[in-house]
Amino acid sequence: MYEMLLSPMKIGSMTVKNRTVMTAAEFSLGQTNGKPTERLMDYYEERAKGGVGMIIPGICRVNDMGGASTFTQLAMSHDYHIAPMHEFAERLHRHGAKLCIQLHHPGRQGMASAINSLPLVIPVADRFPGVMDKIFKCTPLLLGMEAKGVCFSVQAPSKVELAKHGATRMHAMSKREIRCLIRDFIEAAVRCQKAGVDCVELHAGHGYIIQQFLSPHTNRRIDEYGGSFENRLRFLTEIIQGIRERCGRDYPLTVRLTADEMYDRVGRPGVGYGLETGKQIAKRLEELGVDAINVTSACYDAYNYWLEPTSFEPGWRKYLAREIKSVVSIPVIAANVIRTPEQAEKQLQEGDQDFVASARTFICDPHWVKKAEEGRPEEIRRCIGCLNCIRSFMTNAGVGQPGECALNMSVAREKAYFNMPRDGEGRKILVIGAGPAGLTAAQTLAMRGFDVTVYEKESMPGGQVITAAACHLKDKLYWCIEDLMTNAKKAGAKIELGRELSPEEIAAMEPWGVVVATGGEPLRPRSIPGIDGENVYTAPQIIHREKVLRDKRVVIAGSGLTGLETAEILNETGNRVTIIEMAPELAPGAWFQLVDDELERLNKTDTKFETGTKLLRVDESGITVQDVKTGTERRIEADALVLSLGVRPAGNLARELDKLGVMRIWRVGDAVKSGTIADACHSAYDAVMAIK
Repeated sequence: MYEMLLSPMKIGSMTVKNRTVMTAAEFSLGQTNGKPTERLMDYYEERAKGGVGMIIPGICRVNDMGGASTFTQLAMSHDYHIAPMHEFAERLHRHGAKLCIQLHHPGRQGMASAINSLPLVIPVADRFPGVMDKIFKCTPLLLGMEAKGVCFSVQAPSKVELAKHGATRMHAMSKREIRCLIRDFIEAAVRCQKAGVDCVELHAGHGYIIQQFLSPHTNRRIDEYGGSFENRLRFLTEIIQGIRERCGRDYPLTVRLTADEMYDRVGRPGVGYGLETGKQIAKRLEELGVDAINVTSACYDAYNYWLEPTSFEPGWRKYLAREIKSVVSIPVIAANVIRTPEQAEKQLQEGDQDFVASARTFICDPHWVKKAEEGRPEEIRRCIGCLNCIRSFMTNAGVGQPGECALNMSVAREKAYFNMPRDGEGRKILVIGAGPAGLTAAQTLAMRGFDVTVYEKESMPGGQVITAAACHLKDKLYWCIEDLMTNAKKAGAKIELGRELSPEEIAAMEPWGVVVATGGEPLRPRSIPGIDGENVYTAPQIIHREKVLRDKRVVIAGSGLTGLETAEILNETGNRVTIIEMAPELAPGAWFQLVDDELERLNKTDTKFETGTKLLRVDESGITVQDVKTGTERRIEADALVLSLGVRPAGNLARELDKLGVMRIWRVGDAVKSGTIADACHSAYDAVMAIK
């Protein structure tokens, strides 16, 4: 089984034990000085234990003055990084994994608040550890200043338009700055070699500085570092030549290359470079002595085409790797939304690539490879593309906390999680509800040694996830329920579907405790006149096709992701849809990538959006709304109103159990507060881990 996936292959002089590569994904686990923390080493060592062939940690800065992307990323900018990096490498080597360090500089996508400040912060933070907590408390102020342009400018090949997500000021690099940065990359590679790092990778993708030099969109220089193809390649060429001169031809060197900037995918055809230029670059890199190409795509301006949300199919961009492989003879590594060993093996067998790569797959399940090796693929926890990893990282990095996975509770606490106390002592706990919160609670409690039984009133587990997965292109969300069911049962939890227990029945079972994970129900504000009219529906009724509307004028109240997804379904049956939102922007609080993904499809339809609009009342022929700013009321004629205003906790089971004398009750997930799959899983985990 998985013959090619589990076979060794060489990258230059280095033999990787199998064809799996964990690609870089920054999770803010390092120290301010760029040294690895115990937590960072635990995190990656768990993936090495889990069988990954080569591990590329998060972005590693080569320069402290202007090259930081977070205050807690790895660095190889000084000699004092060599010894701790050596320790890190040795910890991975114990398990047969290779360590590849990705050398990086953000350029125009950098963190302006770190420009010129990090060299001052590092010695203070080293001497007074608490100072970083105070700095992190200033994050909102710093971000506010950056937004107003009150900050140092970041380096870029040319002064061009701002990146969609990045610094607010930039300047075109002088030749002296270019030469210094080339030297920084080379010196960082030399330090990696001295530290026993197996391989280094140059990050020439995702819109960072090396790609900025490669792209005619961001490189508009008229000197020897811009203009022609060869000139735009010169910055990377001189870095490679310098590394080869200092480290030798045998030291493995890879390049993570954006093969296609994909501006055409976001409505900007002709901007940047496409696949044909990407193939040219790859051929030139092989001529320069690079040992492998790690194929990727896009940049921050086309975010969803390198860090895909749920709607993208596994393997959708394997054609990029195949095209690069057609013009080079060195190994091709590629992340193609790899989710299962079967998919990985198929892409290897069909010659799409030589190594299968992913960050999120191994974030979600650190033992993915081991489970494949041992013939247990059904136990793999599959990434559902919810993007909680990037969202949490972007949110948490500013306050000195790591990112998290929606489904893997061990992330950044591996030592504690995999040494979880078995202190349940067979005490009987009932879990009511088999949604993501209930199943996470059940698995965790079973791992701790409690006697756990889950009762779900429906014949199908999943709760709110069933509705979410029924939306257009969102079926993969249900993977999390399938995988939670499998792993909860493996841990020892018993699950009974299609069985609803009354509070009295629960109390009669005399459990030691009860976890209430009964989920939520659609919010229908009774204060709005006409809200119970026959022309008023809830989003789940439309999503599950319980009510099919055709060729109607339909208003959706609420522009959250559920509201946008509901609009997609209504558009399919010829309805004329208007979405109203009381907030000043669409989908308030939702992660921008998920919103962009929905709007990319909705903008191709006649869907209308009206923000700053409050629903006042409903009647048989339409609704009355109010402009939030002016207070002006007006009518919108409509045949139907669909409510997508969120959910509220379903029922009052916890209160009824309390009245019956059940001593220990914990509410989790939507039974407490409406939230995402990540919110549900983490609230359940935190609640049951606090049980003594």
